Amino acid sequence: MGQSSSTQNVAVLAGTVTSEPTRRSLPSGVDVVNFDLSTPVDGQRVSVPLAWHDPSASAMSSFDVGEEVVVVGIVRRRFFRSGGRTQSRTEVVVDSLVPARRAKSARSLRAAAAERVRPADE
Repeated sequence: MGQSSSTQNVAVLAGTVTSEPTRRSLPSGVDVVNFDLSTPVDGQRVSVPLAWHDPSASAMSSFDVGEEVVVVGIVRRRFFRSGGRTQSRTEVVVDSLVPARRAKSARSLRAAAAERVRPADE
């Protein structure tokens, strides 16, 4: 059975920030912040790399390493050259991030993500 045309590439993660966010500027002028999130999968902890494009200063100051957060974004595989070789990285590009301690905002973020993938005929 095929997927509904309204289904989108949406990733919803809840986990712990495990690495210090690092900011870098791309040649396009966009700033990207990279960090890792540890989340449970089948009884084990899995590290998920995240990339956040141009987050505001207030958004960046809203969480720290070790904090539980809820993230909504898309899964993307990017290719780049390093050491003369083409390499790839699969990561989640952050659309929204809310600290889990803000329970009402975290629930709203999850609900909004669910709406993005709900079939049109529901």
